[in-house]
Amino acid sequence: MTMPRRTFLSCTLAPLSLSRAHAQAPKKRIDIHHHFGPPSWVAAMKGNAMLQPSNTTWTAEKSLEDLDRGNAAAAVLSITNPGLYLGDKPQANRLARECNEYGTRVVHAHPTRFGLFAALPLPDVDASLKEIAYAFDQLHADGIGLMTSYGDTWLGNPAYRPVMEELNRRNAVVQVHPTAAECCRTLNYAPGVGPGSLEYGTDTTRAIMGLCFSGDAVRFPNIRWLWSHGGGTLPFLAGRIAGAAANRREELPNGLVPELKRFYYDLAGATNIGVISALKQLVGPDHILFGTDFPPGGRILETAQTLHGLNAFTEPELQLIERDNAIRLLPRLGRP
Repeated sequence: MTMPRRTFLSCTLAPLSLSRAHAQAPKKRIDIHHHFGPPSWVAAMKGNAMLQPSNTTWTAEKSLEDLDRGNAAAAVLSITNPGLYLGDKPQANRLARECNEYGTRVVHAHPTRFGLFAALPLPDVDASLKEIAYAFDQLHADGIGLMTSYGDTWLGNPAYRPVMEELNRRNAVVQVHPTAAECCRTLNYAPGVGPGSLEYGTDTTRAIMGLCFSGDAVRFPNIRWLWSHGGGTLPFLAGRIAGAAANRREELPNGLVPELKRFYYDLAGATNIGVISALKQLVGPDHILFGTDFPPGGRILETAQTLHGLNAFTEPELQLIERDNAIRLLPRLGRP
């Protein structure tokens, strides 16, 4: 029997139409690197050179507006520079609790739109252990947010091992945000160059090296590490740094690269082909996540447009990066 022309066309064109509709459908992105500015934190950081003005005027409404504009389902809130610790441990302890409680109130007001990486008052280890318990057991935070360094100590420092042990016991997702260590904030190597231009990426690499070469990456395998800005300078230098691992067989029995491949990396401030090309040599798209560094670093729509414009990933890979990987790490964000 001959099929009517209209029926034939509808049958043959339907799969194509569905395919196009699927490709054009909003991915409901999740911004894994998204900052907030609690009032007490803004007041305490006033006058600090690393405090960016846009972080002082943040509101939940501004974040929600950017989420809606960028076809994003949710953002995970975290504290950014200057962090919490300015040499005053009691102040850092107080700010950690106030910031985490404030962030929790934002999450409770918009439970499907926000998550929270709770801040810790390192380098105070005892206070940080108490804050981990409070953040997870009372506030039900989604994970923990750390800085790459505190004063002139980096992650991997033996003094922080009790904190790593507890985060490992809790199978925590730990986001690490870069800062500039005290050693390097005012280096006069080029006029007009602030720490964000060079030191943040370098400090991320220092922290990754500290974690790996101390043995903590192997010692605490249940921590799911999420590194900001594509891992800083690490992807470019991985081969060179890996050579030093030959002398650290006790801490890195399988070498450096297998540990680097277990980590996760976000694309905040890293949506350029140089970073992504290097990162893709290190990990697959299942370990790369979408992030913006909002409010100072970028907006969701423009970041996504730049990412797509690079043509560095397929549509299924973009689905992983923009949504699915975040849900795999933080399943709550995928619930209606």
